[in-house]
Amino acid sequence: MVTGARQQCSVLLINPAKSQSPQRAALEELGFRVTETDDWPDDERAVLEYQVVIVRLPNIVGAPMLGARLRAKPRFGRRVLIALVPASTALQERVSARSSGFDEVLTDCCDARQLVARILRRLRTRPEYRCVLPPGDRRRPAA
Repeated sequence: MVTGARQQCSVLLINPAKSQSPQRAALEELGFRVTETDDWPDDERAVLEYQVVIVRLPNIVGAPMLGARLRAKPRFGRRVLIALVPASTALQERVSARSSGFDEVLTDCCDARQLVARILRRLRTRPEYRCVLPPGDRRRPAA
């Protein structure tokens, strides 16, 4: 890789429920390189390829511990860490997950634009994870 060249923005989507993820298609359409898996990669160095880690949580009970454990992993650093939780999740549980390591806690059926906006806002504050979205023929829909 050429020094100073930026890599394509990449997302690791951990989906233990193995359910259809509408966010994956939306992120790929916008230029993100997305890898979806049902568990944390066995190779700890694999996470170095990603600027963003999104975890779908069917049950938020263990979210605070999970957020803290992911942040404590070797070389995880300040990567953007987002939890997607069921719409029925209480505000107090969302706050608890955010305070223990997740940057954002969003509803798992959230609008893709909202998810992308949160990712880009977080990436702007972390120069060590700067990446690019490839130019393309992506037109914004007329208002």
